[in-house]
Amino acid sequence: MHPEASSIRALFITGPAGRLEALLNAGLPSATHAAVVCHPHPLYGGTLHNKVVFHAMKALNSFGFPVLRFNFRGTGLSEGEHASGIGEVEDVRAALDWLEREFTLPIIFAGFSFGAAVGSRAAYSYSNDRVPALIALGMPAVPIEGRVYDFEFLRACTKPKLFVSGSRDQFGPPGKLEALVNTFADPKKLVRIEAGDHFFEGRLKEMRVAIEDWLREIVPAITTSA
Repeated sequence: MHPEASSIRALFITGPAGRLEALLNAGLPSATHAAVVCHPHPLYGGTLHNKVVFHAMKALNSFGFPVLRFNFRGTGLSEGEHASGIGEVEDVRAALDWLEREFTLPIIFAGFSFGAAVGSRAAYSYSNDRVPALIALGMPAVPIEGRVYDFEFLRACTKPKLFVSGSRDQFGPPGKLEALVNTFADPKKLVRIEAGDHFFEGRLKEMRVAIEDWLREIVPAITTSA
């Protein structure tokens, strides 16, 4: 990776509940896309520094894309209070809008766990030329601590979609996640990382490779259609 692409800038984005703490990995001047990566549940230790989020950023940045990570409201230095995943959808929209203004590039969305559930809802609401692809890591297919996520909108989402989960993910158990993904619109791909748990412990390299392999497949197509 060119050193220019990996330089990191700390910044704040104006969000609907106050400023949002963020980090931007710069990318290359020749970048065809930008990307955003959303972190897991903030009430259970999720931040933009999460290992899965970091490795997803590295995968996207390896293509020269500028990649934004940010803390949801009430997390780290971000202002506001946790809003049960409802207000957080608006946080993601603020991040997407900021990226679009900054780079004027189509944006690839990625999120892990809570970040995948909340962020994909925000990303879906953008046209395919603005947000042409979604990556969901550790998508929760069963209720977590009483939280139930509604993915009905993905049945109509025609953006290319990648789902990556560990084969031992307790929140995406065998059969359950497959059945859920089967209800979603094409195009889509589900990759199970052998022996991986929800956090891809000891399997982060494999998760990153799954993202990179899929991006090599779909980036030429979404670049042509954008």
